[in-house]
Amino acid sequence: MPIISTIGRKHWKVRALFAGMYLLLVIGAASMVYPFMLMIAGSTKSAVDIKYFEAIPRFLYDDTWLYRKHIEGVFNESLLDDNVVYDRDDSAFETVVPPATVNQKLLDEWRAFLLDTPLPSYAYQSGYFDAPMSRTIPSGLRMFKQALMTHYGQDINRVNRELGMEFQTWNSVRLNVQPLDRRNKPMASAFVSALNEFKVQQPVGLRAYASLDGFYKKMYVKPLYGNAIAGYNRKHGTRYGAYDEIRLARTWAENGTPREQADWEQFVRLTLALQWIRVDAAALPEYRQYLRTKHNAIAVLNKYYGTAYRNFDDIPLITEPPLTGMALSDWEAFIAGWKDPDTKRLYQAPVAALRIHSVDWLFRDYLTRKYGSVADFNRRLDTRYKTMAEIRPPQREFHYAWFLKNRRALRMEFVTRNYKCVAEYLLFHGRGIINTVIYCGLAVLAALLVNPLAAYALSRYKMSSTYKILLFLMATMAFPPMVTAIPNFLILRQLNLLNTFAALILPGMANGYAIFLLKGFFDSLPRELYESAELDGASEWTIFWQLTMALSKPILAVIALAAFTAAYSNFMFAFVVCQDEKMWTLMVWLYQLQQMRGQSVMYASLIIAAIPTFLIFLFCQNIIMRGIVVPSEK
Repeated sequence: MPIISTIGRKHWKVRALFAGMYLLLVIGAASMVYPFMLMIAGSTKSAVDIKYFEAIPRFLYDDTWLYRKHIEGVFNESLLDDNVVYDRDDSAFETVVPPATVNQKLLDEWRAFLLDTPLPSYAYQSGYFDAPMSRTIPSGLRMFKQALMTHYGQDINRVNRELGMEFQTWNSVRLNVQPLDRRNKPMASAFVSALNEFKVQQPVGLRAYASLDGFYKKMYVKPLYGNAIAGYNRKHGTRYGAYDEIRLARTWAENGTPREQADWEQFVRLTLALQWIRVDAAALPEYRQYLRTKHNAIAVLNKYYGTAYRNFDDIPLITEPPLTGMALSDWEAFIAGWKDPDTKRLYQAPVAALRIHSVDWLFRDYLTRKYGSVADFNRRLDTRYKTMAEIRPPQREFHYAWFLKNRRALRMEFVTRNYKCVAEYLLFHGRGIINTVIYCGLAVLAALLVNPLAAYALSRYKMSSTYKILLFLMATMAFPPMVTAIPNFLILRQLNLLNTFAALILPGMANGYAIFLLKGFFDSLPRELYESAELDGASEWTIFWQLTMALSKPILAVIALAAFTAAYSNFMFAFVVCQDEKMWTLMVWLYQLQQMRGQSVMYASLIIAAIPTFLIFLFCQNIIMRGIVVPSEK
C-alpha cells in the first residue's frame, strides 16, 4: 500500500506538472491572440472610435456606435457640417445620439418635397465621399472611381484629358466637400459635371442638404454673441428661451429688432454664399446704373461677359449667380457694395430687395402650398408648430430612418472598407504584386539550389578545411543586414545592377546559416544509401537530386520558408537598391501607403501583408511535420 500511494502521488505530481504547462501554453497563446484581435479590430475603425482599444469593435454589437460611425460618414468626417445641418452643438461624433422620436408623416413630406422640387447639386453634400481624418477611401469615393473606370477605362491619363484634371494615379483621386460660406462657389468643369451626374444617383438618405438656419447660428451669431442665449437677448433686446427659437428670416423686414436686421444684412451681404441669395426686380435700375458706372461702355462689358447687349438697359437682373468670370465678380460686388472711386458713391442691392433662397424656405413654401395654414399642418401631421417659419427639414430623422434600414450593409462596409482601400492601392498602383511574386520566387529557387549544393559538397567530401569553412560561414551571422547593406549597395552600383532583380537576389543567394543546417542534415543521412546508389551506377547529380534532396524535404521546407520570409519582408534594402517605382516590391508600396493613409488602413495593410506568409508557413509546415512525425512513428 505505501508503494501504491507513492506511485499515486508521483502520478498526481506529473499530472499537475502537465496541467501547469498547458496553462502556461494557454496564457502564452492568449497573449499572442489578444494583440492580433486588437489589430483586426483596429483595421475596422474610423476617427470616431480609433482611440478605443477593444478586441471586438463596438459598432458590431452596439447600434448607437454604428449610428455614430454612419453619421461621421454622412458628413464626410466634418463635425461642423453635422452641427450646421442638424442645428446642434455636438462636441464630437462619439457623443452623437439618435433622435428620440421620429414623425413618419413629416418624413414622408420631406421625401415628397425632394421628389417634387428639383434642387441643384450644390444644395446638398453626398455622404461617404471623403475621409480627411481616417484617411481611407469611403464607399462613395470608391463607387465614383469605379464609375469613371467604367466610362473611361483604366487609363487615368484619359480621365485627366477628358475631364481636365491632373491626377497622378487612381489612388490620388479625391473629392473635396465644399463649405457653406462665401467660399462655396459652384464650379463649371467637365469633372464637376461628371461628379454631379454621379451624385444624383446616390441614395437620398446619404445626402446632407444645406441648412442656412444652422449655418447662420453656428458660423455667425454664436461667434459674435456667445453660446448662451442670454448674451444674444441682451444685445438684441429679445426674449428667446434658446437658440433653437431663432430662425434666419427670409427678408430683412421680417426680423424683429433693428439689431437683428443689422445682423441679417451683414450676414447676407458678406458671408452667405451667393447661390442662396436672390434679388427682387426693384433692384434692376440700381444694378444697371452700377454696371454703367463701372464699365462705362457696353462694348467693354460685352467683351468681359461674352455677350452682345446693345445697351445697358438690355441687361436683365441675375437670378441664378454665374459660375465664373467678370459677371460673377460684378454680381458679388453688387451684393456686398461697390464704391465708385471717382464720386465715392456706394452702389449695392437695396437691403429690402434681398431675399433668402434656401432649402429650408423652399420646404416651408411647399408645405404652405399643400396645407395652407400651420393649424391644418399640425392637425394632419400631429405636430405643434406655432408658425410655418419654425418648421425645419427633418434631415436628422431622415438619416436615422435610412440608417435603421441599412444597418447590416453599414457594418459590412465598415468592416471591409479599409481592406478595400489597401487592395485598391496595391492593384492600381505600380507593379508591387508582380515584382514581389517574381522576387520571392527567384529568392526561394536560388536558396534551394545554391545552399544545398554547398552543403552537399561539405557533407559528401570530407575536406580537411570543412570546419574552417563552416566557421567562416557562421561568422557571417555576426554582421546584421544593416552593416552589410552599404557594401552591397556599392558593389551593385559598380556592377550596374541597381533597379534589377539581380540586385535583390544576389546578396542573399547564399546563406551561411542555411548551409550549416543543411550540412548537418545531410550528415545524418545513412551512408549506406550513397554506397548502394554508387553500386547501381548512379551519377553524382542523380545521388544529389533524387536521393539527398528527396530525403531532405523537411529541412528544405525550412530553408524555403526562411528565404521567402526574408525576401517578402525585405523593405530597406529593396528600397535602397531599387529606387525606380517600377521595381518597388510590396513592402515598399505598403510603406508609401502608410504615409498617406490613417492608422486603421495601416492595420489593414499589415494584416493583408501577413496573409501570404501565413499561407506559405502552412504549406511548409505540413512538409516539416511529415519529416518529424512520420519517421518517429515508423
